[in-house]
Formats: sequence, structure tokens, C-alpha cells
Amino acid sequence: MNLPLFYISDVAAGMPEIELDEDTSKHVINVLRMKKGEQLHLTNGKGTLLLTSIIDDHKKRCRVTVQKEQFIERTGRKTSIAISLLKNNSRLEWFLEKATELGITEIIPLICDRTEKQNFRFDRMHNILVSAMLQSQQAWLPVLHQPVGFGQLLKQEDVIDNTQKFIAHCAPGNKQNLAALVNTSLPSQIVLIGPEGDFTNEEISFATEHYFIPVSLGETRLRTETAGMVSAVLLTNTQ
Repeated sequence: MNLPLFYISDVAAGMPEIELDEDTSKHVINVLRMKKGEQLHLTNGKGTLLLTSIIDDHKKRCRVTVQKEQFIERTGRKTSIAISLLKNNSRLEWFLEKATELGITEIIPLICDRTEKQNFRFDRMHNILVSAMLQSQQAWLPVLHQPVGFGQLLKQEDVIDNTQKFIAHCAPGNKQNLAALVNTSLPSQIVLIGPEGDFTNEEISFATEHYFIPVSLGETRLRTETAGMVSAVLLTNTQ
């Protein structure tokens, strides 16, 4: 995908022409200085990729005609990271951007006992995912959930079969390295990442009771967003 790529959430199969929204139109026409006849790609973040050509270069209502439509299959396993909300939003935003670039398929903001800040601006976070998807030239957008409580998430995961479940924490105890445990024959994995003060002992016990395996991410103590990043790398790079 060497052509410019843009996100249009309501792209549907079989659409002969599409009118771009005002923000996208301005970027295409005013920023990139594209003209009639030039080509660009559109995706809905769900695998649909359209090759289009500009037929009206209006700076607020740019219209394109669809020349080719294809569906990009999502390769690999389902990889999910449930990560605590952070006091510093910019650190969580950095994680969301990098996890998207790496190809994580699902991100679950988590509210734990020691989570300090519970305000979550969903629209802003979603836009960060979109920007990272476009920058990394992908046709799949990670599924971003609304924040969920620690206990509620574990109960939801109980009904999901064939998923490897991990909890990364810093408390003493018997832990194995995450990289050594990922089973690529299973269709999905999920890793829990705690807040700045780590999970409580009660949360760790509750997770192990729900078949989450305690894991280590290395020899050093990592910030929450760094732990999320390391987990994303290990999940997406293990073949």
C-alpha cells in the first residue's frame, strides 16, 4: 500500500462512489494537494481495502470512485492486552499507538484496585488507534473496549475457550517467562497488565483461581506502558 491510506468507518462492499468527510477531504486536497484522477486507498479498519480515484477535488466534500475492492484476511492469532488505566494519559496513549503498530487485535482498558485514574476519553483513544493503523499501513483496527473492572473481566474470560490467559506482575512467587509459554497452536492469548502500584495480592490470587498463569517480562521492573509494549512484542512476534 504505497498510496495514501485513509480511514472511513462506514465503507461498505459494492459502493461505486464515496464522499469523504470534511476532515479527510481537507487532508487529501489541502495538505496532500491531490487532484482529480489521483488514487488513494480507503479502509474501514475491518479488512476492507478500496483502491479509489478522485472524481471531485472539492476541499470539503471530496468524492472518489471505487476502482478495486479487496478483503485483507487477518493473519495470526487473536492477541489481547488488558492494561490498567494510567494517571498520565500520554503514557497510555503511547502504548495504544505502539500496540496498534505491532498488530495487537484487542485492547481492554482495565480498572484495578490500585488504578489511580478512571477517566477514559474513548473517542480520543480510538483516534490514536486509527492514526497508528494508517501510519503502519494496515487494514485492521484493534478492537478497543470501554474500561472494565478487574473482576468483571475475569468472569467474562471464564466463558472463552482455547485462550491462553496470563497475568504479568512483580510480586514474589513462581513465574515463567511469557515468551516461553505462548502456545501458537491455540487461537488466542490475553495478558493482564497492572497499574503503577502493580496488582494486589488478592487480584493475583483471584486471577490464578481463574486459570491466569503468572508470568515475568524480564529481570527489571517495568512501567505499566512498557510492560504492555513488551507483552505486545512477545505475543505478535511468537510464531
